[in-house]
Amino acid sequence: MGLQCGIVGLPNVGKSTLFNCLSNARAQAANFPFCTIEPNVGVINVPDDRLIELEAIDQPEKVVPATMEFVDIAGLVKGASKGEGLGNKFLANIRETNAIIHILRCFEDDNVTHVDGSINPVRDKETIDTELQLKDLETVETRIDKIAKKAKTGADKQAIKTLEILERYKSTLEKGQAGRVVELTDNERELVNDLHLLTTKPVLYVCNVKDNELKTGNKHVEAVKEAIKGENAELILIAAAAEADIAELESYEERKMFLEDMGLEEPGVNKLIKAAYKLLDLQTFFTTGKDEARAWTFKKNTKAPQAAGVIHTDFERGFIKAEVIKYAEYTKLRSEQACREAGRIAIEGKEYVVQDGDIIHFRFNV
Repeated sequence: MGLQCGIVGLPNVGKSTLFNCLSNARAQAANFPFCTIEPNVGVINVPDDRLIELEAIDQPEKVVPATMEFVDIAGLVKGASKGEGLGNKFLANIRETNAIIHILRCFEDDNVTHVDGSINPVRDKETIDTELQLKDLETVETRIDKIAKKAKTGADKQAIKTLEILERYKSTLEKGQAGRVVELTDNERELVNDLHLLTTKPVLYVCNVKDNELKTGNKHVEAVKEAIKGENAELILIAAAAEADIAELESYEERKMFLEDMGLEEPGVNKLIKAAYKLLDLQTFFTTGKDEARAWTFKKNTKAPQAAGVIHTDFERGFIKAEVIKYAEYTKLRSEQACREAGRIAIEGKEYVVQDGDIIHFRFNV
């Protein structure tokens, strides 16, 4: 679907280390600022136990998981909105992403330098927030200057409405708040979508901690939790250093033993990928059979013809119906034929809203 999550944070907070764990594309991970100059893009498989189960049932020749794109973006410093450091490049790269994964350093280690000389994730968060807000404020004020004359005539109703929305954004940003706290209707959002404001993107905060703090957290994590209240954002804990160790292990058995020793059921990067998938309001439907079992990504609340279009535009254009089997039914009865004989295949039309986990066969004619 071409959706990207941008991994951001100050230099030396663990961005590139985490990206390396996510992707086979190895970003340079060094103990100095700006070691990531160009954004590294990794196409990441989305972990899904349901696809593993479908593989066990159908034993297909090929298995294709859903994927997401993660972008490791250069570290940012104060003054980025005015072009300091790699500011302009950073802000341009983040503007192109659909969501932000904000890595915060929440661990103490004298061997890993911090660009500001001390560990304070709330300060770090505010540094990036301020730069994004300042850039958005600049964007909003430029648009206000452009549209104000149209609105003042009173004749252009759309201009009047757009100006009112822009003023709401301006007031919010001037208070040091993110644009995403401004509540808009779908129609209002369409009027300002072309602004591509940085602070309206959904955010997942990732607290990078030591492995023995994954379950308990620490004072830094608690401070971050307090700081993001009312921000409409998610938070998870990851131990990037431990994830790097897991990524180096070659066999599934070795990784499983490592996780068991840490008291974990799955790698933290799996949790991160799933959280990012949810952050973008993404869900999965499946097609399965002897040839191939595949996971397909769609936006929540998508109707059947548009979901068919994820496979091929012809499927949407010539959509006739969708034959839908619920995942629980399929795994219980163990085949499409058994589901058909038991009357567990639903015939759905153009208004059907596809559900997460649906197994679908589309009928179409072009």
